[in-house]
Amino acid sequence: MRSINVIDAIMGAGKTSWAVQHVGEADASKRFIYITPFLDEIKRIKSAVTSRTFIEPNNANQERRKLRSLKELIAAGADIAATHSLFQTADDELIELLAEAGYTLILDEVMDVIEIANITRQDIEILVESGKVAIEDSRVIWISEEYVEGRFFDIKQLARAGNLFFHRGRFLVWSFPARVFNAFDAVYVMTYLFDAQLQRYYYDLHGIQYEYMTVKRAEDGSYSLAEYNREDEQRADLFALIDVYDGPLNDLGRLPNSFSATWLKAADSASIVAARNNMRNYLRNICKAPANAILWTTKKDKARALASKGFTKSFLQCNARATNEYADRWALAYLFNRYMHPHERAFFEDRGITVNQELLAVSDLLQWIWRSRIRNGHSVRLYLPSSRMRALLLAWSKYEI
Repeated sequence: MRSINVIDAIMGAGKTSWAVQHVGEADASKRFIYITPFLDEIKRIKSAVTSRTFIEPNNANQERRKLRSLKELIAAGADIAATHSLFQTADDELIELLAEAGYTLILDEVMDVIEIANITRQDIEILVESGKVAIEDSRVIWISEEYVEGRFFDIKQLARAGNLFFHRGRFLVWSFPARVFNAFDAVYVMTYLFDAQLQRYYYDLHGIQYEYMTVKRAEDGSYSLAEYNREDEQRADLFALIDVYDGPLNDLGRLPNSFSATWLKAADSASIVAARNNMRNYLRNICKAPANAILWTTKKDKARALASKGFTKSFLQCNARATNEYADRWALAYLFNRYMHPHERAFFEDRGITVNQELLAVSDLLQWIWRSRIRNGHSVRLYLPSSRMRALLLAWSKYEI
């Protein structure tokens, strides 16, 4: 199996600019697939590369599915720009097409390479007892030919792709097919703090080799790949642009687990009201920020409960990456304390893979902050009530994690 090229560079270092340059300078015989999280970023890469035409898959085909369009484009040897969500539907047919086509993959940001399937333990038992599925070496095998559609159709699709696992006798875990990465002539993964990402643990799990490198910008404005050295990141300079609130509005987040997914789920109404009022007080009264300057987040299912009047359009999910849509925002509130999902952690640790929860947490936090105007070198103000998250951000700035 070939080695993956991980371009690990801090936000704003020029990873996307390098990719545009690399594609633009490549021989005309080369073929590329550029995978990015958002549709807006597809437009960006299509307009930035002028030496060739990137085509976006669509559903204008007999099956009315983008996956069919993606396969047809690969068969035709087109340069392709698509989203993570489409690429995650890869099946055996797609892998076979890629293996024969000679493509280079450029993956803008890591993907969700494992997911916990939305099904209860009782429903899993029903599927087994009814003879629809069998469990072999923890892999879920769909064996029912009569079942065509219904409430378990998504489980059927995942099982048929051979990427569904029954773990600890309690839950199902979908894993992206590792064979996809070996079907390319070359693979580049562009991200930051790859050591903390699920995709890194997934590579370790499947024995996929990867090499670290970074991006350097020359005086003439060109970009090149260079040896990775995290000491070159100038973290202190970025941290200096973040005015982190330190005051009594943080009292609610003093415990290590405050604002975690578990804490938010169990929080009583008084705590939720206090958190909502504290955030509004900070953004409106302390920062005196207008609505179009605000950006805030929390666990998605608590957004409605924590949103004050006028805050709905200022919400951005806490795992956001790549988007430039909020590059004018400067008054920020991050009401979340990031831990890896217990089932995800168990899936890797039961297989001997050590995870780094602290680095994962600060990685997501930094990516979210970077959606604001800090990406343009301007200072921001941040309300971060979780004492754990504040400590992790400070430790990151000092290269302690």
